[in-house]
Amino acid sequence: MKSKYEDSIYFIAIILLLVFFLFSFASVFYSKESMDNKIEEKTFVIGVSQSQLMEPWQIKINEEIKKEASNYDNIQVIYLDAVGSSGKQIKDIDKLMDFDIDLLIISPTNSNGVTKKVSEVYKEIPVIVLDRGVEGYDYTLYIGPDNSTLGKQVGDSAIDFLGRNGGNIIEIKGDLNSNATIERSEGFRSRINQEHNINLLDDISINWNRDEAEDSMKEIFNKYDNIDLVFAHNDAMALGAYNAYKNSNYKKDVKFIGIDGLTGEMGGLSLVEKGIFVSTFTCPTGGKEAIQYAVDILNKEKGIPKKVILRSNLITKDNLNEYTLQKESNEENEEITLGFCNVGSEGGWREANVKSIKNAANDFGINLIYAEADLNYEKQVDILNRFIDLNVDIISFSPVKEDGFEEVLRRAKEANIPVILADRTINIEDKTLYNTFVGSDFREEGRRAARWCIENLDNDVNVFEIQGILGSTPTTERKKGFEEIINSSNSNIKIVKSDSGNYTFEGGKAVMENFLKESYKKYSDSQVLIYSHNDDMALGAIKAIKEYGLTPGKDIKIVSIDAIKQGIVAIKEGEINCIIECNPLIGPEIMKISKDILSGKDTTRMIITDEKIFEEKNFDIEWLNRPY
Repeated sequence: MKSKYEDSIYFIAIILLLVFFLFSFASVFYSKESMDNKIEEKTFVIGVSQSQLMEPWQIKINEEIKKEASNYDNIQVIYLDAVGSSGKQIKDIDKLMDFDIDLLIISPTNSNGVTKKVSEVYKEIPVIVLDRGVEGYDYTLYIGPDNSTLGKQVGDSAIDFLGRNGGNIIEIKGDLNSNATIERSEGFRSRINQEHNINLLDDISINWNRDEAEDSMKEIFNKYDNIDLVFAHNDAMALGAYNAYKNSNYKKDVKFIGIDGLTGEMGGLSLVEKGIFVSTFTCPTGGKEAIQYAVDILNKEKGIPKKVILRSNLITKDNLNEYTLQKESNEENEEITLGFCNVGSEGGWREANVKSIKNAANDFGINLIYAEADLNYEKQVDILNRFIDLNVDIISFSPVKEDGFEEVLRRAKEANIPVILADRTINIEDKTLYNTFVGSDFREEGRRAARWCIENLDNDVNVFEIQGILGSTPTTERKKGFEEIINSSNSNIKIVKSDSGNYTFEGGKAVMENFLKESYKKYSDSQVLIYSHNDDMALGAIKAIKEYGLTPGKDIKIVSIDAIKQGIVAIKEGEINCIIECNPLIGPEIMKISKDILSGKDTTRMIITDEKIFEEKNFDIEWLNRPY
């Protein structure tokens, strides 16, 4: 028999054992909770490589990055300045990689060496390129202005300021090796060269620096006595030119135009207000957006675009107050009605596109009025007019063709209804008639298809091109991009025949049958390639090739654009050799930008979707799990 003492000891032991298990469980639970917190609180290190910090605009980039990064507790940013040296920037990037950074933000000096280094880094970590583009597609995201369009805007502005009598212009360029300089100058000249009474008197190249511009422009003002207008590629150089003008006792009135539109005493906005500049153009730095997208990239968010093109605005004394005032915004709980007009049925790609738009409208709580134009331009214009009559909050449409939308878009603008172009752009002089374009870089898709051909096929290749709807943006741009690359290469790749399949399976099959019947034997002694502007036409061509008794993908190589599921299956079966992706899932971007526009936020001019290359030799079964 146990004694009371033994019973007490036994009871105490049980209590201690229970306490031990409770502490053990709590310790395990606490450890798991701590581990979860550590995961949530993971600090990301972002490296920033600046080309130079000797000009206000570049300084502004860093200020915006620092300000936006301060909103995130788990972001650490390391800054390095290349002081204008490509060699130093390459070493700076190596140094940042030694710091084990998670993402690189770079404003490149635009040398081939820097482009190659960016490509190397991109294989290891995400890279965001700011302001100045790099060659190729080896980066995660580009954020910056459309410098060619910006140059055209300046040209139009110069023509307006000079009026009927015209005049003589001096152009002050930035670094001649900079893509920004090249594109701004080409865009500017494409406009003023159309005017018989405007003369580009001279141009000089300065490394974006105010003092250098002032010194060089002293000589220019001594050399010419008939200058009417000076256009500088940034506000700092324009101010340097103005200082040289004021100190030269020049006898003629000269107008000055800059680019940047920064705030502050010596910023472009202030200089316009004081009457020193007749105009400047805003050129957003993208610093804020770079951090926002960096966080999304590091958190592996979906739907990251490939390019974000920021809007540039003309600033004069007439609209200075309008630009600086905060726009009215919709209440958060106010329902948005979006009128969306799609082109009509074009196969699998368009089906995925329609689903994306409808699902995204539902997810974003947007009231969607959806219509299709059935590939008919007149019907599409009629639908857009009906949207205006219904007084929708915002309109988006995928244009059936490039031309003929000025009148209806002008009517939308007069009704104060913003317009978003989806998937396809239009030819229009007045770019203010629409707000934003969301979609693919069709010309780059054509370029990538051509590069694949050069890298993977024989030198002697005869190409049969199956185009989409003639006059539509994707057709025009995909053709231009492909021809641009093959015409500049050393290979003997040439388009021997081109016909339209209207983006349909039946159209692709019909034009392929004609080619096989009328032309194939003439070119069969060398390698024959089908370059199809979409997968549906390529699939139609495959059927025609099989019926002719040949093997698609072997006897006749095929490169296509889209990457719908049926196309991926054709790659798996060896019938298509390469597909350049054209991402149809743009619904979320359209809904987000709709809300941004109606809430008065600064919006981007263009959002270019991220797209991949799918190859037969690198086939991955996971490709079949994609949502389209």
